[in-house]
Amino acid sequence: MTTTKTKKPTNTSKSSTKLPPNPFIFEILELVSKQRTRAKKIEVLKQYETDSLKAILIWNFDETVVSMLPEGEVPFEKNDVPVGTDHTSLRKEWRNLYHFVKGGNDSLSKTRRESMFIQILEGLHPSESEILCLVKDKKLESKYKLNKSVVESAYTDIQWGGRS
Repeated sequence: MTTTKTKKPTNTSKSSTKLPPNPFIFEILELVSKQRTRAKKIEVLKQYETDSLKAILIWNFDETVVSMLPEGEVPFEKNDVPVGTDHTSLRKEWRNLYHFVKGGNDSLSKTRRESMFIQILEGLHPSESEILCLVKDKKLESKYKLNKSVVESAYTDIQWGGRS
């Protein structure tokens, strides 16, 4: 009796894991972190390029973007309902992020700005809330294996500096 070996299908997708359509920012950043080479990280960033992802990365990596929120832990209630049921996403909320940086909406009171930030955090998936908290303190690298050099290579259209 002879057995035939079946060849395992090779992964022909551009990245080692395919994300669902319109992935959460945390899903993209987790996939980038799993890539072992700089080239693969850049490839994933290019593949899942969105304005919302770029805005988050600019806030985190551009030294001229100054957060108008206090540094450290943010007191808020995590939105622990199952994914896809009652969450908004950074993909939708990124347009409101200008309220939280210097030069964005300087007329807001400190209290109003902080309460708006908490409202956004409470509507997001907990992993997306965590990203926003890390970004406001410019600490995204503490969780994800990603640096400014990789972002600059992936998104050559971003103009760095001169934001505040």
